[in-house]
Amino acid sequence: MNSRINKQVEVKQLGLIDYKTAWDEQERLFATIVDRKLQNRVCPVEEQQLTPNYLLFCEHPPVYTLGTSGHAENLLIDEARLTTELGATFFKIRRGGDITYHGPGQLVGYPILDLDNFFTDIHRYMRLLEESIILTLADYGLKAGRIDGLTGVWLGYDADVNPEAGSPRKICAMGVKASRWVTMHGFALNVSTDLRYFNHIVPCGITDKAVTSLAAELGYEVPLSEVAARVQHHLSTLFEMKIIDN
Repeated sequence: MNSRINKQVEVKQLGLIDYKTAWDEQERLFATIVDRKLQNRVCPVEEQQLTPNYLLFCEHPPVYTLGTSGHAENLLIDEARLTTELGATFFKIRRGGDITYHGPGQLVGYPILDLDNFFTDIHRYMRLLEESIILTLADYGLKAGRIDGLTGVWLGYDADVNPEAGSPRKICAMGVKASRWVTMHGFALNVSTDLRYFNHIVPCGITDKAVTSLAAELGYEVPLSEVAARVQHHLSTLFEMKIIDN
């Protein structure tokens, strides 16, 4: 067994936090992990230090973010009006995916992990993130899944063979960045999100599918902290994490 593997993950509950502030914190923790990995490369084995892992949970004031592979035309409102009429902000960021919305009532998770501590496979990483959300939604009696070629988690994903499931609608968006096998950014699960904000974008660049939330599907609101605890449980099981609450 590799004694240099660290499966401990420090969980940070950031609450409602400005997007740029959370982004800066992600960048800081990301740099901490990468710097330690680089230092370990030039140190004797006995002097090498374990790399830390973090899981940040938060929600943001209204904000739209556009990934590196996204298209600016998928923002359907002028940036000036976006601020004055919607009270929202806009950021271009270094992650995969197109445009998405973050706002109150949405559980945002930022795993900042050294995948050398778990497995070095980005495809598997993304699928396990999705699986943690699928299992969380199953806890509430909702059958969710994936749609081929589309990242994220969907209800009505099997509408072609199960019409009773309703038309496809996205409940969780995902977009990550990884460098030197260290991850940042993550997922955004609509818990009790005001879905009207999605009317001003083409969510994730997908024109023919709807967006939904846990509250919209259940008909009642669930506390964000409760959902976060369930997601954390499933992530810890799937990744075999040892959780450290902060």
